[in-house]
Amino acid sequence: MNLDGLDPGILGPAFVAGLLVLTTHIPLGQEVIRRGIIFIDLAIAQFAGVGVILAATLGFETHGIEVQAIALTSALVGAALLDLMERRVGEYQEALIGVSFVLAATASILLLAGNPQGGEHLRELLVGQILWVEWHQLVIPAVISVTVILSWHFLPRLLRGHGFYFLFALSITASVQLVGVYLVFASLIIPALATIRIEDSQRATILALVTGALAYALGLTLSAVMDLPSGASIVWVMAVCGVLVASLSRWLPLFAREL
Repeated sequence: MNLDGLDPGILGPAFVAGLLVLTTHIPLGQEVIRRGIIFIDLAIAQFAGVGVILAATLGFETHGIEVQAIALTSALVGAALLDLMERRVGEYQEALIGVSFVLAATASILLLAGNPQGGEHLRELLVGQILWVEWHQLVIPAVISVTVILSWHFLPRLLRGHGFYFLFALSITASVQLVGVYLVFASLIIPALATIRIEDSQRATILALVTGALAYALGLTLSAVMDLPSGASIVWVMAVCGVLVASLSRWLPLFAREL
């Protein structure tokens, strides 16, 4: 146990990064569950990851604007393909999303095949390095979060067309570089799934945000004190929090109504 790990200078930016991810991923996750396309975020996150790896392979700076542009372009290409699948072969969409994820994941492996540090880069892409996020890295994700949230509330027609996939790709591109593919998926699905029984959508969203924020706070604390991988710790804590919230929503319906 290492109490020295509880450094606000490290945990502060990491926690804010988690909150930025949650603000966009929870409403997106609710929509994904409603549509029944659960693995869309894994596929688009992996497409964005391919863009990050491709940019690094081409020699661009890790957090440079070129990397952001290539990652976003890659995610948008993936989103466009998934949008096309939904319109052309909707009945097979979930299976094709899975195939897209596998192709993007193996493309990352192929791009890193000649890199002696390829295994480490791939691990960072999947698990993330949230504990090492710095304040200046949160500026672009913050702008993207505000853009997505405003678009979500004031341009609802976006959800019925191509705009949903564009907003999804935009959000995923920013978050996957902050927290990694696994934590992106957990943030998108677990809080939304835990509150799915709550009929009032506004209350469900608020409780999902609280669930996710609590998971990030406890997970970061656990990883800092126990010297555990932060991304994996947060995923497991979020799963436990999700089970507890879902149980309360199921067995204590009065509790869910009064939240």
